[in-house]
Amino acid sequence: MTEVTRVPIQPISKGSLTKIWLGVVIALLLGAGLAWAAVPKGFNIETIVEGEGPTPQEGDMVFVRYKGSLAATGEVFDESQDIPLPVEGVFPEGSPFPIEPDATIEGFYKGLQQMQKGGTYELYIPAEMAYGAEPPAGAPIPPNADLIFEIEVVDFMSREVFDRNLSILQRAMESQMGPAGPGGPQGAPQGAPGAVPGN
Repeated sequence: MTEVTRVPIQPISKGSLTKIWLGVVIALLLGAGLAWAAVPKGFNIETIVEGEGPTPQEGDMVFVRYKGSLAATGEVFDESQDIPLPVEGVFPEGSPFPIEPDATIEGFYKGLQQMQKGGTYELYIPAEMAYGAEPPAGAPIPPNADLIFEIEVVDFMSREVFDRNLSILQRAMESQMGPAGPGGPQGAPQGAPGAVPGN
């Protein structure tokens, strides 16, 4: 018959039980934090600087300064640039974006409608509301990339006012270009835009 040798269990010292439970709680919190970080975030707008007044409506043109980056790496893939116009006061600074379906990515379209003039925002756009599995050819955006945009809303106007102002700008540019056309002695001034950005 085999004899079982008994090993006496040492009692747990007074502070050890607390340390064990504390370790378990920390491990659980750490696991929950890692799990939360791994879950894809949804569409979100964070206000950095409060704007004022109404928000843009369907059909408006919104003028913004923006910087777009990849959520995963922080790498900037696009940034707005102010274009000097030959006629001041016709358009505000910034890049114009129409509030129309399919004119921009869905997240940008929805986000602009929740922003106010003078406000600065951080817009988180999940891949399914951005470029999804098929980003534009040649763009430095990988498939299924979540995007972050920092956006300052300079101003916005109705499409009717935008079209009227665009007509004023075109007439001013034609009068500056003269009969010789671009590149001739009466050509367009340096820095004149060839096209409206954002379209």
